[in-house]
Amino acid sequence: VVSRDRMIDAIWGERPPTSAANALQVQVHALRKSLGHDRISTEGAGYRLRIEPGELDLDRFERLVARGRREQAAGDAETAARTLREAVALSRGPALADVAYEAFAQVEAARLDELRLAALESRIDADLALARHHDLVPELEALASAHPARERLWAS
Repeated sequence: VVSRDRMIDAIWGERPPTSAANALQVQVHALRKSLGHDRISTEGAGYRLRIEPGELDLDRFERLVARGRREQAAGDAETAARTLREAVALSRGPALADVAYEAFAQVEAARLDELRLAALESRIDADLALARHHDLVPELEALASAHPARERLWAS
């Protein structure tokens, strides 16, 4: 359960408007309309969002990455590269880009970006095992430039 006060702090910070509680209720109502009334419950002075396993892109991403790494460890670089490519394709840019500068999102956004980059490195390893060196050069140059402290990219 996430308390109303915590949600108001996350949305408006230290100086919420006097109408913050009402505005939050309006947003929760809109979410219930969109997601279904059974998905968001009011519990005490807060709300609970019910998410089933596998509903989030993150769940699918993590399953694909784990499967791709198992395929890679088993020596099936072709299937691993395909699986890891599918996982990385679920990302459409920086994690939580719409709220990246909000305090509540920064730690999670950094964690998600790190997971994506590690999956991308695993996919590159699989492509290297398939002797796709020439195809990887432009991608590796761009990645090494964007992440100069990332030793794994420079080593590739």
